[in-house]
Amino acid sequence: MTTPIALDGHALTIEAVRRVADDRAPVTLGDAARARMGRSRAIVDGIVARNDAVYGVTTGFGKLSDVAIPPHRLAELQINLVRSHAAGVGPLLPTREVRAMMLLRANVLAKGFSGARAALVELIAAMLNAGIHPHIPEQGSVGASGDLAPLAHLACALVGEGDVEMGGASMPAAQALAAAGLAPVTLGPKEGISLINGTQAHTGIAALAWHDAMTLWRTAHVAGAASLEGLLGTPVAFDPRIHDARGQVGQSESAAYLRALLADSAIRESHRTNDPRVQDAYALRCMPQVHGPVLDALRFTADIIGRELNAGTDNPLVFDDGTMLSGGNFHGQPVAMALDLLAIVMTNLATISERRIDRLVHPDLNEGLPPFLASDAGVRSGLMMAQVTAAALASECKVLSHPASVDTIPTDGSKEDVVPMAMGAAWKLKRVLHNVRHVLAIELLAAAQALDFRAPLTPGLGVRLAHERVRALVRTYDSDRIVGPDITRLAEAIHAGRFAIDPAASPA
Repeated sequence: MTTPIALDGHALTIEAVRRVADDRAPVTLGDAARARMGRSRAIVDGIVARNDAVYGVTTGFGKLSDVAIPPHRLAELQINLVRSHAAGVGPLLPTREVRAMMLLRANVLAKGFSGARAALVELIAAMLNAGIHPHIPEQGSVGASGDLAPLAHLACALVGEGDVEMGGASMPAAQALAAAGLAPVTLGPKEGISLINGTQAHTGIAALAWHDAMTLWRTAHVAGAASLEGLLGTPVAFDPRIHDARGQVGQSESAAYLRALLADSAIRESHRTNDPRVQDAYALRCMPQVHGPVLDALRFTADIIGRELNAGTDNPLVFDDGTMLSGGNFHGQPVAMALDLLAIVMTNLATISERRIDRLVHPDLNEGLPPFLASDAGVRSGLMMAQVTAAALASECKVLSHPASVDTIPTDGSKEDVVPMAMGAAWKLKRVLHNVRHVLAIELLAAAQALDFRAPLTPGLGVRLAHERVRALVRTYDSDRIVGPDITRLAEAIHAGRFAIDPAASPA
């Protein structure tokens, strides 16, 4: 039985987001959070009873915040807000990202600063547990006032409007809710704005992307170590004394990981004493200096994303002393910048991997291996074009590394005049990760072929495990064949974590 994720607005983690998004872990609302939401809701009800002028509760929104709304039209105000803001376009977000977004929206409501009823969180949790996922278009958010359009599409499903996915089929939200024994909610004062104000779309994507990026960081070391072995490289450059002399934490940990992957290598022993080369090319020798800063960036961004998972990003915010304060916590700049940084550092993994691939196939650089790793070069082309594909993907990553978070276009009648383009940053990072995954798949493909040519000499323990896993999925190239499906198969295995290898693990 999978342990449920109990939402309290304070303790959600990146791993918990992944468990709900990928493993379908069940979700519940904690008792303390339910009580806190009740107190917050009572404050909103009091404001409505007194007809106080409070943004988004008894007034219009954005540029229309100076328009007072009469009490008998407050419910209409909230449902109109949700409908009018559901203006997204483009491809639908993948189910895992929708689930992450739903979880984060429920968690921020559970924090108790939104003035929403517990019934909203309970319905989102019930939809997650029943596998009901709103159709949420990818485009339409600039990340200021939060991800208004994506969150509005989520809110539409809660009131029984729009379309959802359930059991692999698309259907009207009302139909899916009824099939699961659930009833749509009727929004009360402030609940519409409480559902759509916030950073949960791009932050949900960021949490999953961060997890995927960490898997790729480990895989890059495995692929790089395999290439080093295939090219008869030396691990001397990974000596801890070198990295201690610099003192960069990520670099030192990267070198230690490479040493573990390369331990007990017969290939290394075969050229330890009779190798005329003094040092390897940067793509091999400087792996810790390139891979290491990526780890530093991953840790930095994990802090930002982790804090945002539990952030109060609604507007206005409801406080225990009865006050409601209007601010700008919905602004997506923190996570937008983190997303851009991740795109930059992951691009570095793609570019150095592509250079290692080139050395594996280049007949002037590959230390006596056949040209393009083809056993009958000339008649056969081997992995010539696989390197070209890697070059195309790495080059695309460079274009996608231009930051989105420095861009801004005023919106909402210039009331929202500085925006972070956070969803654009999220989309770019997703594409970068897809590219890096496939570049590393090509490197594993080429490195495994190189290791086949080095047999019967065996590589280090971690590389040996990687070679076995490649060969369990892709057979040796003893003749030319269609390469694309092999790359895809390895990329899928990388995404599943099959090549984020612990050198001490079993070869199973």
